[in-house]
Amino acid sequence: MLLSFFYVFLSLIAIVSVILVVPFLRRFIISNSILRIFRKMLPQISKTEQEALDAGTVWWDGDLFSGRPDWNKLLAYSKPELSTEEAAFLAGPVEELCAMLDEWTITHELRDLPPDAWQFIKDKGFFGLIIPKQYGGYGFSALAHSEVVMKIGSRSGTAAVTVMVPNSLGPAELLLHYGTDEQKNYYLPRLAKGMEVPCFALTSPDAGSDAGAMPDFGIVCRAEHDGKQDVLGMRVTWEKRYITLGPVATLLGLAFKLRDPDKILGDVVDLGITLALIPTNTPGVHIGRRHFPLNAVFQNGPNSGTDVFIPMEWVIGGQEGVGNGWPMLMNCLAAGRSISLPATSLGAAKLAARTVGAYSRVRVQFKTPIGYFEGVEEALARIGGNTYMMDAARVMTAGAVDLGEKPAVISAIVKYHLTERARQVVNDGMDIQGGKGICLGPSNYLGRTYQHMPVSITVEGANILTRSMIIFGQGAIRSHPYILQEINAVQDENKAHASRAFDQALVGHVAFSMRNSMMSLIYGLFGKYMNGCVPAGIMPETAHYYRQLTRFSASFAMLADVALLKLGGSLKRKERLSARLGDILSMLYLCSATLKRFEGDHRPEADLPLLHWSMQDAIYRMQQAFDELLNNFPGNAALSWWLRLLVFPLGKCHVPPADTLSHQVARLLLEPSEARDRLTTGIYVPETANEPLADLEQALQCAVACEAVEVKLRQAVKAGRIAARGEQKIAEALTQNIITPSEATLLKSMKELRRRVIMVDDFPPDLGQG
Repeated sequence: MLLSFFYVFLSLIAIVSVILVVPFLRRFIISNSILRIFRKMLPQISKTEQEALDAGTVWWDGDLFSGRPDWNKLLAYSKPELSTEEAAFLAGPVEELCAMLDEWTITHELRDLPPDAWQFIKDKGFFGLIIPKQYGGYGFSALAHSEVVMKIGSRSGTAAVTVMVPNSLGPAELLLHYGTDEQKNYYLPRLAKGMEVPCFALTSPDAGSDAGAMPDFGIVCRAEHDGKQDVLGMRVTWEKRYITLGPVATLLGLAFKLRDPDKILGDVVDLGITLALIPTNTPGVHIGRRHFPLNAVFQNGPNSGTDVFIPMEWVIGGQEGVGNGWPMLMNCLAAGRSISLPATSLGAAKLAARTVGAYSRVRVQFKTPIGYFEGVEEALARIGGNTYMMDAARVMTAGAVDLGEKPAVISAIVKYHLTERARQVVNDGMDIQGGKGICLGPSNYLGRTYQHMPVSITVEGANILTRSMIIFGQGAIRSHPYILQEINAVQDENKAHASRAFDQALVGHVAFSMRNSMMSLIYGLFGKYMNGCVPAGIMPETAHYYRQLTRFSASFAMLADVALLKLGGSLKRKERLSARLGDILSMLYLCSATLKRFEGDHRPEADLPLLHWSMQDAIYRMQQAFDELLNNFPGNAALSWWLRLLVFPLGKCHVPPADTLSHQVARLLLEPSEARDRLTTGIYVPETANEPLADLEQALQCAVACEAVEVKLRQAVKAGRIAARGEQKIAEALTQNIITPSEATLLKSMKELRRRVIMVDDFPPDLGQG
């Protein structure tokens, strides 16, 4: 009896093995059944959703989704560097432009850039950074584009936005990739020389984050135009708002849905989203009154038109571009979103790091620089650590774009996390400066930046939406090695082809999931002993970070698969679960960039506190995201228990950065050093007398030089050798030879500099005074 049962059991194993090994049988019995279930489960993907998914490329995000990132591959990418011409442009025209700008005057008095600054921007080709030299532009790299915007952003948010928009998602980039030769030859030189001021109109009152739902429309027709009869074109009706540079633009890029009810172009009526370039002096184009976004005065406002006739040649790409507007936008956004807002965010963060660190050393309370108090140290550590990681991600992402990538998922990561971290950095800076920070005026170098931060949070994909829907929602499909193949198979109407493609993807997916489940558990148990994932030659101080990131990459890939299997298409409605998965993917990317930065900088020992703080903080955040995800994972308790065992077999072992580490990071910001210069490199630091930043830099130098002298004075007062106060104290100390004449001069300079640095501005007369 037992022997018979054993033979039956072996026979079943043999049958199952044959089914699994023989593709035809596997498809017939297993894969096709699952394919039918998936076709019922998977929600219909709209054309715009499909085009968004197809946009861009997969880069390092694919490795992170694989569960086994190839660190050697990442470190093998050379560190992006500026060319001689690019460096000269930063040291020349960009420096000159920054010197012309005063954000208080711009925002409070002029409500615009000064006329000479506008003209300088046009004359020096700031609108043509990305336009190739053959069309009169500079053809700069993505890194140079980022550096230019970051430097200007550290001086004036208004000017930074003015420069970044024509070089980001707009007419120039769309023409470069999709324009006809005639359109390129006419418009690109004019844009490069500032003869045209461009804007791009996408957002409608009823279609913000859901831009694909825009109500703006055009109808294909023939009409008279420019003295010519029977011209093929369209009548377009639209209403747009929040359009940057719109109030001063001479060339309007417009997105609208095109219909052809008379079938002039063919049999299709609904042709889809189309992009066109319209001179703003075209009859019927209406430019509305400017918006006023939080005291930011970059040009921004609405525009509209009703039945405005435009000829077919104004469509980007000509007639072939009809209906292809959405993939054009998504592909350009995948690259453009990687650069502009991350760069302006870094300008703000580096400005805060340099100024607030200096202020914390110069400002004294209780006879001690405020930066020495642990409460302030905590905020300074966040400023330093966040800025270090942000800059690492900015440079690595710009480098990817220069390699030819259009990193759709990564662009969403850096847009969200760099703008959010910049907000944290500036908030911490304002807290430290106290009354100095909240009183606006010409000497307040951070107040306008603080006011303007919500603008970057809102544009190019609102941050709430980006975190909860886009990062993981798009990443799960684009970056996962098998899901997109499965989705394409599900939608394939050729049943035979769909069956083979789905079966092949399914087999790979099952093996992929099993491997990651096993590796998540093994790394959780024995990860600190597993050196196979650590690149050769890595410092012992950083090796454990590579092991932890490899472990969490496997755990993330496993949990992503379980979530997709459990929830299917409904996962996109579980936005908080999707957001936590996106947070994990984001931390993996930011940590990768940080490690690469440290290696690319040739491992400066002075930067180790910044590296350790940013890595430990991000890994702890990642652990928290895993924990929150598992606590809220839908399903029964047994599934959650099993998943927690696979992810945390030994419990949660990561903690936030220690106080001693925060102390080390804070001290880096409190005195001049190469580490401080590396952290804040690329921003504008004026040297002109009576400039608030120049005064602050001078005061910092003086505070460091005075420290020992001030200690001698305090000791003399405490010992009763000096009874005087203020200026008399210095004179008495000099008389008693407690200090030298040069030290007395230094102390007097320090007193004056401190007064200027902590001074706040008077109430502006034009606002009235009650």
